[in-house]
Amino acid sequence: TESKYRHGGNLKTRSRELGSAVTGSSLTTVLPASPTVKKSKVLSSESRELARQAKETKEERRTQIDGRYRYLISRLADGIDLSEQQVEETIISDNKFQQIKQFFAPCGLKKLLFFYQDVLQQKSNASLRPDESTNNLPQKNLFITLGSTEDFTGTCAFFLRTSDEVITASNVSQVVNFGMFDCTNRNILQGLEFFLSQIMVPALKSQKNWGAVKEGLKNSQIQEFLYAVDKFVDTLSSSRQNIEDKIQLTKVDIDVYVRNLQNPSDYITAG
Repeated sequence: TESKYRHGGNLKTRSRELGSAVTGSSLTTVLPASPTVKKSKVLSSESRELARQAKETKEERRTQIDGRYRYLISRLADGIDLSEQQVEETIISDNKFQQIKQFFAPCGLKKLLFFYQDVLQQKSNASLRPDESTNNLPQKNLFITLGSTEDFTGTCAFFLRTSDEVITASNVSQVVNFGMFDCTNRNILQGLEFFLSQIMVPALKSQKNWGAVKEGLKNSQIQEFLYAVDKFVDTLSSSRQNIEDKIQLTKVDIDVYVRNLQNPSDYITAG
């Protein structure tokens, strides 16, 4: 019996020794990495590379910021109530940054548009708490736009050039006009009406210098132009009110009327 137990003990000892010799350390060190771990490492590496490239692009664009850009940034900051630093960071991070350079170029873009409005942001799973969902969350953003690719639901800030000459730091304030157009209530007609009636028309009627027209506001062509603008604003206002006061159709219980129709004359009368 003693020999039997001793033999069994030797087997257990040799088994442990053999296990130690095979593993050499903890079991997990010899298991191959799972595909998920490998994929996450690759994605992490790609993310770091993209972040590095984005940072380099931003810094390269920051070196291009001169007096022309500063003029645009200051106008936007004043109009939208953001700091100039916030506007600058937004501009150099925008994938349409080159549009600004095209706007400054001789015979370049005639307009430069910015939208400031709610944009849906997708929260990443990693930043969520257990009780949160991955639903899109609205967040106000400032971004460069062509004006035709995104829905306009907020504020539009625009720059218009009045000359085909190259825009420089010394002439930017003379050849570039800045304005804003509000549509935060999602009523673009009302926003346009307010912009024309409260901003543009008063500015036109108070303008004394009309370029080659020496008579200014006394000139018959200028008077006809202002009359046409006033008429357009009135038509716009009337059309907007008609749309807002449109007829609302309600559901009618037809069965009540149909049950009382007995002969052809009843149908004629109902018609």
